[in-house]
Amino acid sequence: MAEVKLTAELRTEFGKGAARRIRRAAKIPAVLYGHGTDPVHIALPGHETLLALRQENALLSIEVDGKSQLALPKQVQRDPLKGFIEHVDLVIVRRGEKVTVDIPLHAEGETAPNAVAMWDRNDVSVEAEATHIPEGITVSLEGLEAGAQIHAADLQLPAGVTLAIDPQTLIVSVSDTRAAVEEEAAEAAAESGEEAAAEPAESETAES
Repeated sequence: MAEVKLTAELRTEFGKGAARRIRRAAKIPAVLYGHGTDPVHIALPGHETLLALRQENALLSIEVDGKSQLALPKQVQRDPLKGFIEHVDLVIVRRGEKVTVDIPLHAEGETAPNAVAMWDRNDVSVEAEATHIPEGITVSLEGLEAGAQIHAADLQLPAGVTLAIDPQTLIVSVSDTRAAVEEEAAEAAAESGEEAAAEPAESETAES
């Protein structure tokens, strides 16, 4: 995974008002911490940071006051309505250091006729070098029949990458198409029944 270089500015003002002024200036408030260092409060360039964070587990090279620091996004806070980035927590990493991250899973191939893949997870936790985090892991569904299962241990991981979850964790199960449709219909009926049962209780509460 290539490093994304960002030039940041040190922040000297804090609080909601200061954060709003930073965002009005097309920048993003952030904090850089880890490896026993004191937290460093910075402002990141808005557009460049937004583009960088579209990539899962983006490896960032943050330059502050002429010094560069490698970091991974730990938490990205977004406005719940407008979706813009409000704040970013960045954790410092070192070259060669192992980190635990969630990697997205991508399907490849088609199941057998009359079979459908049911995903239990869309990502998997792995341990990898901070500078060699895979962008994704491919899961082959080619020709799988109803009844087949794929567990974490079955995933083809890149060299140097190891699982950080139980190897028996279920990733994908393959069902008969008709059985899958019937299961979805049964779940929908159960949900409708729960809602219908809840309505009279709400009415009784209102009357009392």
